Amino acid sequence: MTDATPAPGGFNESELHQILERGCKAAGLDCSEARLLRGHTNAVILLKKEHVVVKIARRGSPVGDVARTVTFTRWLMDAGFPTVPLHPVDQPVVIDQHALTFWVYLPQPEHPVTAAQLAKPLHELHTLTEPPVALPDHNNLAAIRRSLMAITCLSKPTLSFLAEYADQLESDLHTVKFDLQRGVIQGDPQHRNALHLPDGGAVLCDWDTVAIGQPEWDLVTVEVHCRRFGHGQQHYEAFTDAYGWDVTRWPGYPTLAAIRELRMITTNARKVHHAPRSLQEVERRIDALRRGDKTLRWNIL
Repeated sequence: MTDATPAPGGFNESELHQILERGCKAAGLDCSEARLLRGHTNAVILLKKEHVVVKIARRGSPVGDVARTVTFTRWLMDAGFPTVPLHPVDQPVVIDQHALTFWVYLPQPEHPVTAAQLAKPLHELHTLTEPPVALPDHNNLAAIRRSLMAITCLSKPTLSFLAEYADQLESDLHTVKFDLQRGVIQGDPQHRNALHLPDGGAVLCDWDTVAIGQPEWDLVTVEVHCRRFGHGQQHYEAFTDAYGWDVTRWPGYPTLAAIRELRMITTNARKVHHAPRSLQEVERRIDALRRGDKTLRWNIL
């Protein structure tokens, strides 16, 4: 496995190699030509000889959470839902309490999935029956506060500002009246958490954040990504046309958008220890937050 960036997932390079080799041996797979695909959170690695993608959960991830993801994904597959399929091996594979999962590799073009392509599978997800596995309740504010407790790269005054802002948003959230029916949500639907199919369609992937909650949270996440990462209004409107509902026309939108953006900022701030070069972008986003700038284009981390 070759890559110029630091080893992802909280592992050093030697640890990552050992876990990958032992996990692949247990699954009967050849990892001699492995290549890192993504590494900001989990280690996502392509086994070129096998056409399989290995996902090594971030250090400290509970094995039970990964097992739940596998059970949920198998349920989706049995239902014919558009998801990236699991590779047919017994999983997760656990190496020294680190969980590995194995997925079918879908070769991708250079351009990411469009927001409009997300609409159909996301709508289908939001209308699923209750799955036969207990999913956690979606709670952005709890996740924000966990991140604030773990952040080491920001000053105390900045952390106090973010905590006070979270308190205000929690108060605002109590007044929000949701319109859509509560159910299964992806938790982080975005262009990089879906993959192209050869026929022009798309499948969802990365089910680590799947939960029970309000679909409005998923829809506002798509809007934030379209606005903050430069995809543009037309790109977002194509999504709403395909999905059939525009979260920005709903009175609760400003509060949910602000909470979602704060979670994205605090999550990335928490990970600066493993990605030091991201600090400048985190500070840039916080500066814009202080100024109330809702249009600043963010750089992808």
